[in-house]
Amino acid sequence: MKALVYQGNGGKAWTTAPDPAVEGPRDAVIRVDTATICGTDLHILKGDVPEVKPGRILGHEAVGTVVDAGAATGLAEGDRVLASCISGCGSCDYCRRGRYGQCRNGGGWILGHLIDGVQAEYARIPFADLSTHRLPAEVPDEVAVLFADIMPTSYEVGVHNGRVRPGSVVAVVGAGPIGLAALLCSRLYSPSHLIAIDPAASRRVAADRIADSVVAPEDAEDELRRLGDGLGADVVIEAVGRPEAFELCTRLVRPGGHVANVGVHGAPAALHLESLWISDVTITTGLVDTWSTPELLRMLSGRLIDPADLVTHRFALTDMTEAYDLFADPASSGALKVTLTRT
Repeated sequence: MKALVYQGNGGKAWTTAPDPAVEGPRDAVIRVDTATICGTDLHILKGDVPEVKPGRILGHEAVGTVVDAGAATGLAEGDRVLASCISGCGSCDYCRRGRYGQCRNGGGWILGHLIDGVQAEYARIPFADLSTHRLPAEVPDEVAVLFADIMPTSYEVGVHNGRVRPGSVVAVVGAGPIGLAALLCSRLYSPSHLIAIDPAASRRVAADRIADSVVAPEDAEDELRRLGDGLGADVVIEAVGRPEAFELCTRLVRPGGHVANVGVHGAPAALHLESLWISDVTITTGLVDTWSTPELLRMLSGRLIDPADLVTHRFALTDMTEAYDLFADPASSGALKVTLTRT
């Protein structure tokens, strides 16, 4: 088969790779019908995730059709499934508490990280009884694939960890795919005001369809002072993964508020405890656990949430390297999420 293989030192190639096979009773092999690229994949290419070694097939978000399945998966050939970005054994202490991202028995974020991923013509999905979700026929592949990672990540690590509540003032720093998904998920809780912050004009335009106000980073503090009592946001969601974005979040949060860090950081960020210690600010970090994926898929079916507009570019799987180049340069391309589909 063909797959997108990490070459080391920022290199990647769409090249021949071994066909995957079922290795245990909880494995499934899927034909990848639709995949997408994540900002984390770009972090891998930049060297921010040293656990990923040359020769690894990248990717952790896909919709596919089961072609083979172990006896314990409950899946059958021909089933159309969402492959979650997180795998869980279901029996370790963390999995029993729904903390699948911290699985201690070979799960967690492994696809495209510690084992071969799904940016390929075929992929092996471990723990497929817990790590795949059958999809209704009416949900298009390119919408469903957004629920492999960015929707549960923004919901769990951003909105849920940040404790967005009805009436909250919510600021989202970064209006890329994760930030826009966080805006959509925040809307579920009826915030009193929803602010998107991004330096890129194209992303501010995208956020303007969801947020109540959209500003550049240099105007964010003034915007929050203008609102209500001027003390800041109840919840600030960091959706960039850069030191300056995190530090801005800590300036925007009100006393007693929450900063929910979602972005993947490749460099240290300053934590100004000299000013934060007295303000009862809660800062959370986290890897998605995907416990919310079934719930979010029900919201999609019930038309409570619809991230379809986040898909801006479409490619064939065979055009993987071209798609990567476009996705890596959003300032020029205006790319949010790109989908790659079997032709």
